[in-house]
Amino acid sequence: MLKKRIKNILTYVKLRMTNAKSEAINSKIQWIKYTARGYRNVSNFITAIYFHCGALNMNPLAWSSPGLVDG
Repeated sequence: MLKKRIKNILTYVKLRMTNAKSEAINSKIQWIKYTARGYRNVSNFITAIYFHCGALNMNPLAWSSPGLVDG
């Protein structure tokens, strides 16, 4: 078993990097796909991925017009 993974182990020791983040994103995308049970088109699927994986700020700052002072 160790012989099969020696290349991965040496890469980790050298670079101190894993594929955990990409695996987490892939898992989230698979969850989105499963919970939707199909999308009408690819655009809706991509939009859902951006929404759930894009780290969007759900409390954006209030919009203000130039020249107006808040308060």
